[in-house]
Amino acid sequence: MNLFKSSYGETLLSNRLIAVFFLLIITIGMSFGAKNLYFDNDYRAFFGEANPQLDAFERLQKTYTKIDNVQFAFEPNAGSDASSVQILAAVEELTELAWQIPYSLRVDSISNYQHTEVEDDDLIVEDLYSYADELEQSELDDIKNIVTTEPSIIGRLHDPDHKSTAVTVTVQLPGENPTEVVEVVEAARNIKDEILKKHDVNIRLGGIAMFNNAFFEASESDMTTLMPAMYLVILIVTFLLIRSVYATAMVILIIIPSITFAMGFGGWIGVGLTPPSASAPTIITTLAVADSIHFLVTMFNRMRAGFSQREAIIYSLSVNGKPIFLTSITTAVGFLSLNFSDSPPFHDLGNITAAGVMAAWLFSIVLLPILMSIVTVKPRETLGFLNKHMENLGKFIASKYKAVLALSVVASVLITSAITRNEINDDFLKYFDEDITFRADTDWISKNLTGLNQIQFDMQSKKPNGISDPKFLTNLEAFSQWARKQDVVTNVQSITDVFKRLNRDLNGGDINFYQVPESRELAAQYLLLYELSLPFGLDLNNQIDIDKSSTQVIVTIEDLTTNEIKAWIKEAETFLTEELSMDAVAAGPTVMFSYIAERNIQGMLWGTLYAVLIISGIILIALRDVRLGLLSLVPNILPAALAFGVWGMFVGQVNMAVAVVTGMALGVIVDDSVHFLTKYQLARKNDNLSAEKAVVSAFGGVGTALLVTTVILVAGFAILAQSSFGLNSAMASLTAISLFMALIADLTILPSLLILLDRKMGKQEPQSDIVAA
Repeated sequence: MNLFKSSYGETLLSNRLIAVFFLLIITIGMSFGAKNLYFDNDYRAFFGEANPQLDAFERLQKTYTKIDNVQFAFEPNAGSDASSVQILAAVEELTELAWQIPYSLRVDSISNYQHTEVEDDDLIVEDLYSYADELEQSELDDIKNIVTTEPSIIGRLHDPDHKSTAVTVTVQLPGENPTEVVEVVEAARNIKDEILKKHDVNIRLGGIAMFNNAFFEASESDMTTLMPAMYLVILIVTFLLIRSVYATAMVILIIIPSITFAMGFGGWIGVGLTPPSASAPTIITTLAVADSIHFLVTMFNRMRAGFSQREAIIYSLSVNGKPIFLTSITTAVGFLSLNFSDSPPFHDLGNITAAGVMAAWLFSIVLLPILMSIVTVKPRETLGFLNKHMENLGKFIASKYKAVLALSVVASVLITSAITRNEINDDFLKYFDEDITFRADTDWISKNLTGLNQIQFDMQSKKPNGISDPKFLTNLEAFSQWARKQDVVTNVQSITDVFKRLNRDLNGGDINFYQVPESRELAAQYLLLYELSLPFGLDLNNQIDIDKSSTQVIVTIEDLTTNEIKAWIKEAETFLTEELSMDAVAAGPTVMFSYIAERNIQGMLWGTLYAVLIISGIILIALRDVRLGLLSLVPNILPAALAFGVWGMFVGQVNMAVAVVTGMALGVIVDDSVHFLTKYQLARKNDNLSAEKAVVSAFGGVGTALLVTTVILVAGFAILAQSSFGLNSAMASLTAISLFMALIADLTILPSLLILLDRKMGKQEPQSDIVAA
């Protein structure tokens, strides 16, 4: 704690080359880790290994064919529909071309739909149609009738109103290379382009593979657009506030090695970049500027008081070194609390940013003073103008502290009361901005064909060949029919549809036999006969397991809120348990994302609690004053609550990213209160000022720096809020609101409480040691 005395500044400026060489070595050494970074474009990355919903899904994936797919949805031209010859021909060709997609395992469309019929005593299983251009009108009518009556087609491959039809390609990714998804998507887009050249049709791309790739493209987009925008904002805001071209350039120069250090650190610990962790450079940029601004503001103020540039640098280091160190530590602690999140990408974001914050601290108290000592700069009047206004504001607060405190309490109560209006909703499709092609295409597909929300149920008979048991099939059919009657359900994929179709067709097409077989032997024979007739790539492994002891039912539902999805899942599981005595549990990406926010909130409650305790302990040790340490909790915790209140008023929906904001923002919010309290404590002891005058002194000493850093921080997070990835956007928006609220709290509630507390306790003389501010 005695590091930042004037002797440190003297020593640093006398050994500039040694210091620069030291920084160069550690920066280069850490930067080599960047070669290990890679983009992780698997949505499963958002779920920890202990996540029960992920575990259930992975077990399901090991039993049945994976549901990772690419969906080509045809959009009819005006005046046409999805059953026209033009689209049928395009579907037929695309179905053949789709096998060229890397890792393709299965291709489904109305073209190769395995239609069954009986000729004499033979069961004929064949593609629904071929050579679409040569079909007779009667054949077209038959096709139209089949695609609008078969349950396994309606709402999955073809819309009953012929608004769209789809070709779905199931892919089996080895998981050995992060570029696998990119390969699949590039191949799919090439095939789409080829079909568009040959046929006058429109095609929308959807599916899980496109969803995964959207994560990669969102990360890439943010890093290539938000970072330049961030640097531009910093250049403009910093220059306007300190009016020094050289100082502004040096601030930018401090940011670059800080980011290099942090991303290299991420590479060394094996981080895979996802949209949240890819936003770390933007956040580090913002936080690194804040450290530099505190140093520069004090330096320029000292020069304006008549001191030389060297003396001003040494003085600024002596009074700011300790608070900058404390604020860097508390900020790092806040970001490290993200390790309590249930989502690993936020662990990565927290760890990378914490490393970047500490690197920024090191560069701001070593490299920045050296750089500022090389070139002669002149202080401008901008900061003096702001200092004067800050002192006047301090005088007003000190004279009206009771009224200010009363109004602040009333406003805080009103705003925080809106917290209850927030509702958890993790609609993973809405993670992406509407301008993203994947989002626009998937929205269209959901509206005109089928949704992305698939819920899988693993139905266990618990004995080999048990799925042919009539009792099991009856229960399976009962659940399938129950699900189809639900208003939110668009499709139910069940093996019972195959059994019913075979039973009907093998009984002369008699509609009365459109039901599950009544005997186990008959059902087993039907299934064997059907499987032997299926072509390569269209087997039933996506519906039944190898020993035929279980089958999965896939229910596709409309776009619902998280709470509505969880309510429907509970209703379905209750029906299975109470009505059918089956213990099937819902699984799938939709289920996983529906519970992730809740699990994140639970984890971050502990993370935030530990962060509060550690940060409070740091402040208590630094200030050596229990009163001030406890008092600091108010302006440190209240801003997050106010931010959630504002969020409830204007947005009302929170996702898993919002759950990490409290811990993350806490570390940043503490910075302002630490600087204010240390300056206040300095004025009380060293200058022996009254509480009111000490508040005014604190406003004059650090008020400008608090305002400047908050403007930059809010601007930085406002830039991140423009992210095309919804999690980053929501997290940044709420953090920006928290920082703004923190500034207001530190300039109104905190000084009012300081004066009130000292008056109540009759403290006219400071009683504790100080921390230089």
